[in-house]
Amino acid sequence: MSTKEHKEKAVKHLSIGIVTLSSTRTLAEDKSGHWIKAQAETAGHKAVLHTVIPDHAETIAETVRKAIREHAPDALLLTGGTGVSPKDVTIEAVRPLFDKELTAFGVLFAQLSFADIGSAAMLSRAAAGIVGKTLVFCMPGSLKACQLACQSLIFPELGHLAAHIREE
Repeated sequence: MSTKEHKEKAVKHLSIGIVTLSSTRTLAEDKSGHWIKAQAETAGHKAVLHTVIPDHAETIAETVRKAIREHAPDALLLTGGTGVSPKDVTIEAVRPLFDKELTAFGVLFAQLSFADIGSAAMLSRAAAGIVGKTLVFCMPGSLKACQLACQSLIFPELGHLAAHIREE
């Protein structure tokens, strides 16, 4: 089946969870999370969760598990904590939860970032994978990075990916 045929069978309306990692921002100040929520809803998806939690590995892992258990989102989008500083632990907290990793996501995000910001793109450790029946994307927390990841990679393929995950 061609990519075009696969995309025609894509799931049109998905449930989305948004988790922002920040020790300084509140939900009201979460520009990236609010932008993701608005874009998801504009695309016909439903935001079932939007929260801000601290950059703490155990809190991140438990929030992902709880979000999947309680909300069963088709996709969970995490923003923040993907850099190289000691407090950036999103990848370390989430990667062990992946049943399958979408290894091309980080590579493609870095490629797009490089075209935009040059060599500083190597500081981002974006990652994605599947936990149970939920797609999980980890991206930088800046609004510009979220826009790049969501517009160029995540939203164009979200329904296509969800259709594959739902296959028996």
